[in-house]
Amino acid sequence: MASKFFVPGDGRAPKVGDLFAAVAPRYDLINDLQSLGMHRLWKRRLVAAAAAGPGQTALDVCCGTGDVTFALAGRGADAVGFDFSHPMLAVAADRATRFQPATGTGSVRFQQGDALQLPFPDRSFDIVTISYGLRNLADFHRGLRELTRVLRPGGRLLVLDFGKPDFLPWRWAYYQYLERICPLFGRIFCGDADTHGYILDSLKAYPAQHGVDAALRELGYAETRIECFLGGTMTLNSGRRPGSSRAHAAGQVA
Repeated sequence: MASKFFVPGDGRAPKVGDLFAAVAPRYDLINDLQSLGMHRLWKRRLVAAAAAGPGQTALDVCCGTGDVTFALAGRGADAVGFDFSHPMLAVAADRATRFQPATGTGSVRFQQGDALQLPFPDRSFDIVTISYGLRNLADFHRGLRELTRVLRPGGRLLVLDFGKPDFLPWRWAYYQYLERICPLFGRIFCGDADTHGYILDSLKAYPAQHGVDAALRELGYAETRIECFLGGTMTLNSGRRPGSSRAHAAGQVA
């Protein structure tokens, strides 16, 4: 039976909002438990691949409680965490009050809004990341186009999310875990198994790593790459928007 939080099409956003309102207080704890803490390693890999540094601007879309946003700032970038869930941003804002930047650390701020209608000018950021969020958008292709719109020529886009293993027996075992074990975390910590039963439903409707790579290529990205973790159960897609920031600054890029 499908999770009550999974609704395809235009009606998806309100249900996803309800989902994250339900899981926000225990979101980080459950992530640690269901991934055995490995989600932190995968996010560190994303941040390393982003190669953020001082003087750069970074947008972390669907930032949740801010793990990646804080890490990008720790590399020196001025980072904006963006999410449509107020309860998740409330957790991120609370964490920000305890954030103690070291010398060379960039700034952090959080903003609420719709990932399909980002309130930023074209070509605003050197780096755009989205972790466990592209899968939740009502329109996958529109989401990628909007992320691309705000990325500067020469900038990098990175997408971390659940994947679909190419080895079919492993995919079957993985789907069994998502179907039978993950809902238990929702039942125990959120009082509702559907909060985590949603993961499998959303993954089945998501084109995953190969679909993301194909879409990036269609949008003209160069140096696209797929990095798989745990046999493809988690994946990191990345690509560089053609052009250079220097050319953009000189007005040479359309």
